Amino acid sequence: MRSTTILSVRRGDEVAIGGDGQVTMGDTIVKSDARKVRLLADGKVAVGFAGATADAMALLDRFEAKLKEYPDNLARAAIELAKEWRTDRNLRRLESLLVAVNNKESLLVGGSGDVIQPEDGIIGIGSGGQYAVAAARALFQHTELGAETIVREALTIAGRICVYSNSNIVLEVIR
Repeated sequence: MRSTTILSVRRGDEVAIGGDGQVTMGDTIVKSDARKVRLLADGKVAVGFAGATADAMALLDRFEAKLKEYPDNLARAAIELAKEWRTDRNLRRLESLLVAVNNKESLLVGGSGDVIQPEDGIIGIGSGGQYAVAAARALFQHTELGAETIVREALTIAGRICVYSNSNIVLEVIR
């Protein structure tokens, strides 16, 4: 997915999720300060998305409805979204990925029915996602930095490497 960089890191009693602000069309930057991270469920859940913006917004609306249907159960809401996304004829065409986090869980949700919880609490998506994950894992293993600082630093590193990402970072933290 050549679109963005979203990164989430869980350390101790906090989870941070952040995203860059760059929007591209082909090889052209059309916006540098987009907001790809949102708080849902009265601030209890944070979501980051990568992919086509309209697709991501449609998925966010559906995910928010699932969170209302299954309050305080992020995994169930994510599974129900993934099932609907995979089986609905129109939704299947959406090209996006979501990272959803709360105070207990970190999940990657994809249109093929995937709901994945990372074993180390670090998730990255988008064109710069794996650069950010590599930087975050190094910072996590070799420093005592908090989740928020790790996300900010790793996204900055990814923004210097990935041409589809920048360093205009939006970050949310849940404790």
